[in-house]
Amino acid sequence: MKRLLFILMTSGVLHAEDLCQQPSPEAMAEAAGVKLPPLPWHVANVWWDFEKPVEHFTSLEVDVTIDRDVPEDYNLYISPCGIAKINGLQFYGGIQTNINGWASKESRERVHRGKGGIFSRWSSDKTTPIGLDHVRTAADECLVESAGYEGEFASVRRPFVWTKGTYTWCITKGVTEGESTWFTCSIRDAKGAAHEVGSLRFEGTDFTFWERHSAFVEVYSTSKIPKSGIPKVKVTFGCPRLNGKKVPLKKAHAYYPDKGGPDSPDCAWVKAEGENCVVEVGPIFKRDEAKRRHDLNVADSLRESSLGR
Repeated sequence: MKRLLFILMTSGVLHAEDLCQQPSPEAMAEAAGVKLPPLPWHVANVWWDFEKPVEHFTSLEVDVTIDRDVPEDYNLYISPCGIAKINGLQFYGGIQTNINGWASKESRERVHRGKGGIFSRWSSDKTTPIGLDHVRTAADECLVESAGYEGEFASVRRPFVWTKGTYTWCITKGVTEGESTWFTCSIRDAKGAAHEVGSLRFEGTDFTFWERHSAFVEVYSTSKIPKSGIPKVKVTFGCPRLNGKKVPLKKAHAYYPDKGGPDSPDCAWVKAEGENCVVEVGPIFKRDEAKRRHDLNVADSLRESSLGR
């Protein structure tokens, strides 16, 4: 019997239960009486508004917890850094079920490497191309890209087989070369082991982090999986830490885009749990428009922790 189970598992006949499985987006949309917008779908956005910008910025850390294993059959992007700005320069990143890009700075052939981490930045005006001289890889397995289909950007990605559990997405200020500075992205697991993704170069030597931060959960499209299902999953974002500390907060809120994009079918809710923001993704439904944007009551607990109470 043990030998039979081993043969079935290694041959791909026997699969672990998919706890993320739901009906297809098309079936759920039909049942809810709604239309599906084009991919990608930002199923939920989370915003934190700080009391003021953070000067002399050196690091950003955001904890993220995924409550179940998400198979690579889905295109899921969990972004603890949905958008951020330092000296007006925008960047973002997170973890994906299916990273893709160019295998080297010389290649333009798109390859797919499964689960991994990602760190991307736009050019200063999003219209001037930004080359791969702004990118440093952490290992030969890293992927890179410089393109303009989402505004001119440069990016580094690295395979990393994440599962359910808690991770910390980080960027850290590194070496300054002339009038530019390298920032390195890494992902720490719950045991503290760091997995470096790669580095991006930013113009400047001393940086100010803007007075906001965002995170999102997205279902996206790839040439490998043009139409992804929507996985049932719960994602918890911790409070952003800047220069190793929690920042005094004015407020936090959730937003579910349906006009002005990236639009999404309504399939998620965000709630506050203490200092955390929890995104629960499930079936498609019709949202009350009065609740498309709503506050998240994390400010009081964060204000108390910043005062040392």
